[in-house]
Amino acid sequence: MAFSKNVWDQLKNLTADELIAALERDGYGKDPASKGATISYIKKTGETKRIVIHYHPRKTYGPKLLKGLLSDLEWGVDDLKRLKLIR
Repeated sequence: MAFSKNVWDQLKNLTADELIAALERDGYGKDPASKGATISYIKKTGETKRIVIHYHPRKTYGPKLLKGLLSDLEWGVDDLKRLKLIR
C-alpha cells in the first residue's frame, strides 16, 4: 500500500496507544488470551480478522512495521481519516 509523503509524515509519530484506540474504534476487540507485549485484536465481520500489536507504551513504530500493520489491516487513506489517525 503506497501512501503519499503527507500521509507518512502524519503517521510516523503514531504510538501503540493511538493505534490500539483506532483498532477499537474500527470494531476490533482485545483477545483475552493475549499476554505480555504482543496483544492480539480480533474483528468478527463475516470472517474473523486478527492483528497482533507489539505493545510498548509511548513508542512509535518503524516505517516497515507500520507499513506491514496498515497493509494487514487493509486501511486506506479514507479509513485513516475516518479513524482520526490523519487529517
